[in-house]
Amino acid sequence: MRGAVLYGPRDIRFEERDTPRIAQPTDAIITLSATCVCGSDLWPYRGIQAVPEPTPMGHEYCGIVEDVGGAVTKIKPGQFVIGSFFASDNACPNCDAGYQSSCQHREFVGGAQAPVLRVPLADGTLVATADVPTKELIPSLLAVSDVMGTGWFAADAANVKSGCTVAVVGDGAVGLLAVLSAKRMGAERIIAMSRHESRQKLAREFGATDIVTERGEAGVARIMELTGGVGADSVLECVGTQESMMQAIHATRPGGYVSYVGVPHGVELKGEELFFAHVHLHGGPAPVRRFLPKLIDLVCNGKINPGKVFDLTLPLDQVAEGYRAMDERRAIKALLRP
Repeated sequence: MRGAVLYGPRDIRFEERDTPRIAQPTDAIITLSATCVCGSDLWPYRGIQAVPEPTPMGHEYCGIVEDVGGAVTKIKPGQFVIGSFFASDNACPNCDAGYQSSCQHREFVGGAQAPVLRVPLADGTLVATADVPTKELIPSLLAVSDVMGTGWFAADAANVKSGCTVAVVGDGAVGLLAVLSAKRMGAERIIAMSRHESRQKLAREFGATDIVTERGEAGVARIMELTGGVGADSVLECVGTQESMMQAIHATRPGGYVSYVGVPHGVELKGEELFFAHVHLHGGPAPVRRFLPKLIDLVCNGKINPGKVFDLTLPLDQVAEGYRAMDERRAIKALLRP
């Protein structure tokens, strides 16, 4: 089969790769209905994260189960399934606590920008829908495998609750879906930080009540102005840079909550500054598996439509254009059809 392979900065190729096969008795093989490019894929694509050797890319996926290993009992061939970017047994103490992305037996699921994917620990990782979904639902079900699940975790980790004021730092797919998640959890006021008109429009559609275009300390000052000098109850950091993290912490009221779900690059925090900020910090790789059943139900029942973040659809063999479009911010998120 052919799939996406990253060789180095801005060098993504669509080339022959080995077709996945059952390697462990806990594996499943999936024929993908759709995959996509993630904002976190842009870190190695831009050369910010080193790629020591040619690397198969992609970690967001949904599709039809074709084969399972001998130890798989819950997942069956023919089912439509969605899974997370970390495979988990969903049974260890960390999984029981709701942190499947820190499963004691976790494995990263990579190579999903291809027609076929091997998923380890299938029984613990994959969630099947009641029926094979319509084509129209595929983008939203694909979104829950990462960006919707990550946006939901951002809101959950920041203690978003009914009536609160939320600020979201970042207007990529995760940030926009963090807005949607905060709205769904009952936030009364949602401040989206964005400089891009198309993203501002989608943020408002998802539930944003205010848009802040300023960044850094100017962005903090604007949030303080909007909140009467208090700060937001919950701030959701969805980027992963030093500026975005400090912006999030400084925009939070004393006693408030900051979640951070953007993969950190170059972020350093000073203990004394944190001490006097008086904020709660919680984040990390989103435990998407914890939220999959709920999010799948919300999508299938028409309660949420996270697939709207896909504003570019391409055939899989044009994956390089998907990377370019996202890198140049011509697209929020590129969906790839095998």
